Amino acid sequence: MRPEFAEKGLREMQMWFARGSAMDFAGRLRKRLAVPLLIVGAGFFAIAATSPARADFRVCNATQNLVGVGIGYRAKAGWITEGWWHIEGSTCKTLIEGPLSSRFYYLYAEDAERGGRWDGPINMCVAEKEFKIAGVNDCVARGFQRAGFQEYDTGEQASWMVQLTDEPATGGAPSAPAPGTNSQ
Repeated sequence: MRPEFAEKGLREMQMWFARGSAMDFAGRLRKRLAVPLLIVGAGFFAIAATSPARADFRVCNATQNLVGVGIGYRAKAGWITEGWWHIEGSTCKTLIEGPLSSRFYYLYAEDAERGGRWDGPINMCVAEKEFKIAGVNDCVARGFQRAGFQEYDTGEQASWMVQLTDEPATGGAPSAPAPGTNSQ
């Protein structure tokens, strides 16, 4: 074999080994980095999955019927009533987003299909269509209707949930829930 061919073959063989070694090194590096990156990614997922629940006032409709809901609360400017949230059967809606700023909230709801209602002894103003009303006095004189709202003492918790069950209290407040619950 002539020396120039031997030298060329040697250089090609060295380049082939160098490429193979570089690929081996890159492959080993990828494998070594893959596990720590996977662990870091799983850690970020775990942190995101365990983040604290959002604070809010939610109403869940445990009936099979559409329900209209109004809420009352005390704001810095005075009493406010808002409605109507339409809550389909077996679903929930958030009425107030974020941490609750009042201890007491008031709720009134009507079953849109059967005509029953969840009400209470606290009179506040409502309207036939969507509303946000300031003040709770002289409802009729101001062109609104008067409805009896049920009081909920949230104990100054950041969030609260009320569950409306299949037996609305018609013509009066439902019996008080057992201690530690907040559903009707």
